[in-house]
Amino acid sequence: MDARRPVFAGSWYPAGASECENQIREFLNDTRFTVQPDTCYMGGIVPHAGWIFSGSLACNVISALKAKEDTQAPDTIVVFGMHLPPHTSGYIMAEGAWETPFGELAIDEEVAGRLTEQFSFTVETPTRFTPDNTIELQLPFIKYFFPESRLVPIGPPAAPEAINIGRALSEIVKSLNKTVRIVGSTDLTHYGPSFGFTPAGKGREAFSWVKNKNDRQVIDAMLDMAPESVIKQARSNHNACCPGAAAAAIASAKALGAQNSRLVGYSSSYEHNPGDTFVGYGGILFS
Repeated sequence: MDARRPVFAGSWYPAGASECENQIREFLNDTRFTVQPDTCYMGGIVPHAGWIFSGSLACNVISALKAKEDTQAPDTIVVFGMHLPPHTSGYIMAEGAWETPFGELAIDEEVAGRLTEQFSFTVETPTRFTPDNTIELQLPFIKYFFPESRLVPIGPPAAPEAINIGRALSEIVKSLNKTVRIVGSTDLTHYGPSFGFTPAGKGREAFSWVKNKNDRQVIDAMLDMAPESVIKQARSNHNACCPGAAAAAIASAKALGAQNSRLVGYSSSYEHNPGDTFVGYGGILFS
């Protein structure tokens, strides 16, 4: 099976299995983001910065998707991601596998193939693809917690079509009688001179504005499970870099029956490197 080689292993996250496992064990001991397996979570929103910045939050969200009472792994894990503008086609990898430090994640070609029949995707292959951290950084976590599951990686545009893709995905997996978990990958506000976005000045006051107002607005839209509002928030307030991915994940989870949400936690690169330029991260679960 042809496998897509990772681009960010060894820089944004460890390249070796043992190093990744050690890091994952540390993340699971981070009491800020601990989730008790008290319900069946079918989807979530995760950040995608380098593991040193947001890996703990992403790891704990994805870990929580593995229900304690599960007797077997879900058939398929869907990861929505990619930094795509509104007026572009979606992206999908429809065949082959994606290599991780823990081994290859095989693509669910049946589900991906059904989606390509319904939408005009740019179809990536193991050798022809756009390097993008949003999906790749989640894959070691997914392979670690769901070693037998297959993968469908999708990049939806930051537009209402993302919602249609999410809903269609859920109808496909239901028609195939497959079990699935949904992951949406987005970071939140990118603040500071480096990003050309400084409406609240600099320093600690700027961080407080981002955390308590700008990021809170889009987090509330995600907790309300309102995919249209997530896209509008990102366009108006620049508080999500992959709103299409978040919107698709929410729409998909709702179509699968999710009715509740919970905030696992919030963090920011400001915690590691206080300064005038930083990024916000949120972790959310749907059940």
